[in-house]
Amino acid sequence: MNGKVVVNRCMSLDGFIAGPGHSMDWGDDRALADFVAPDDVAEIAAATGAMLVGRRTWEVGDRMEDEKPGSVDYPFSGPMFLLTHRPLVPPNPSVTILTGDIGEAVATALDAADGKNLEILGADVAGQCLQRGLVDEILVYVLPVLLGDGIRFSSPGLARTDLEPISSTRSGDATILRFRVRKQSDQTV
Repeated sequence: MNGKVVVNRCMSLDGFIAGPGHSMDWGDDRALADFVAPDDVAEIAAATGAMLVGRRTWEVGDRMEDEKPGSVDYPFSGPMFLLTHRPLVPPNPSVTILTGDIGEAVATALDAADGKNLEILGADVAGQCLQRGLVDEILVYVLPVLLGDGIRFSSPGLARTDLEPISSTRSGDATILRFRVRKQSDQTV
């Protein structure tokens, strides 16, 4: 089994992966798992061997967990890598801190995934991975909400990236879209 590098994110119908201030409030105090069918969440988690997370996403997750314990539960038990230049305070022994080149970080985390997928979380980390041509697939949970403002799915300056649709599935209240990355321009927009 050869693992893939998969950008995994939820998104509002109007294209935001987080609201203003990086809020992950999808409405009615619901977490992502409240929108998606439990079997689908479990299947995606089972295919994931490791995660590479950006610092801002990590901090938002920590804040959400502090405010509502259990709100960021995900049935994943593999290695967790945090791409950051700042150490965690307090340190978290279950997280490996990576710094430096995104290509090296992806190679390290993909190796640790042991043949399963490497899940990429975080707008900046995903953008860096896409820019370098390191992403195999994009998995998007489209949630039934219009946020109106916030953090866009892709940041300005990301090069054109052509995608091949793999699947579109209704899952609970969400729609799961999966795309294969086909071709990326070497120019930024």
